[in-house]
Amino acid sequence: MLIPMLLTIPYPSWLKPEIIPGLPLRWYGLMYLVAFGIAYLLFRRQVKERRFPMGEDEIYGLFFWGIIGLLLGARIFSTLVYETSDIYRLRPWLIFWPFRDGRFTGLMGMSYHGGAIGGTLAVIIYTAVRRYSFREIGDMVAVCIPLGYTFGRLGNFINAELYGRVTAGPLGMIFPRAAPLPAGEAWVRELAEQTGAALGGAWVNLPRHPSQLYEALFEGVILWAILWLCRNRKPFKGFLIGLYFIGYGFFRFFIEYFREPDEDLGYRIELVRNSLPAALSHPPLSFSTGQILSFGMIVFGVVWIVIASRLPGREAIRVYGDEDPAGNRTGFAAGGPGGKMAEAADKTAERNRRRKLRRRLR
Repeated sequence: MLIPMLLTIPYPSWLKPEIIPGLPLRWYGLMYLVAFGIAYLLFRRQVKERRFPMGEDEIYGLFFWGIIGLLLGARIFSTLVYETSDIYRLRPWLIFWPFRDGRFTGLMGMSYHGGAIGGTLAVIIYTAVRRYSFREIGDMVAVCIPLGYTFGRLGNFINAELYGRVTAGPLGMIFPRAAPLPAGEAWVRELAEQTGAALGGAWVNLPRHPSQLYEALFEGVILWAILWLCRNRKPFKGFLIGLYFIGYGFFRFFIEYFREPDEDLGYRIELVRNSLPAALSHPPLSFSTGQILSFGMIVFGVVWIVIASRLPGREAIRVYGDEDPAGNRTGFAAGGPGGKMAEAADKTAERNRRRKLRRRLR
C-alpha cells in the first residue's frame, strides 16, 4: 500500500492563488505581467540583433496595442465559446466587470485561442498604420510568445485549475479543488486502491494529470526553443508565423487528450460514442472545443505558409545592413545560419566597400 502512495504527488499546500492573503493580488495576474515582460525583452533583442529600423516608442506601441487586442480577444471569445449560460448575452457589461457579489474576482475566464485572434489582428492593424512589414514583425512576435505563455500556464497551475483527467501514473497529482468523484463507482474505487487515495465517504479526490505543466513545457518552452533556433534560418518572411500556429496547434491538440473537457461543454464532436466518464477516458475519436480550435490553428498555419512562400518580397531578410550618411538603414545583408547576425552584416558591408574601392583604383 505504501508503493502506490509514493506514486501520487500531493499538490503543494503552500501554493495559494493570492500573493498576499486578503488582498486582491493574485499570482495569475502577476504571471501575465511576467509573460508580457519576457515577450518584450525577446522582441527587443531581435530588433537589436537584426538592426531592425524600429525605435523604442514603436516597440512600446506595438506591445501596448497587441496586449489590448489579446486581452479583448481572450475575454470576448471566452464568453462567446465557453460560457453556456445567457448571463453575458443578457448583461454584456459583465464581460469586463471584475467584481462578483461585491468582491473583486478579476476577469474569470480567458481563452487562449481568442487571445491569439485578437493579438494577431492588433499586430496587423498596427503594422499597417505604421507601414511596417507584417510578415517581418509577425515573425519576431511569434518567436516571443511561447516563452511568455509558459508563465500563463504556471498561473493556471497555481490556481489549481484546468487540471487533467484522472490517472494512476507516476505524474498524477491531487488538486485540492478538483471535482470529487463518487466512491460508489467501481472504477473510482479501483483507482483509489491503485493510488492510495483515502475512501472515507461518498466522494473521493483522485490524482489527475498536471496538464497545465504539460502545456507549459510543450506549448511553451519546447515550442519557443524550436522557433528561437529557426529565427535565423527561416526560408522566407512570414514562415515563423505559420510555424508558430502549426506548432502550438499540434502540441495543444494532443495534450487535450490528457485534459478533462469542460463539464458543461463535453465533446463537441463524437465520431464514436463512449460510455466511460470524461474524467477517466478521452476517446481518440472524440474532440473537445480546444482540439477543434487547435486543429483550425494548424490548418491556418499551413495555408499561411503556402501563401507567404509565394508573396512578393518573400526573401528572408535577416539583418538590416548599411547606413546612409543620415543614419538611416538602407541596405540589407542576409546573415548566415551560424554566427552572430550583426557581425555577418558588418563583414558583408566591409567586403562591398572594398570591392567599390578596387573598382575605382582600376
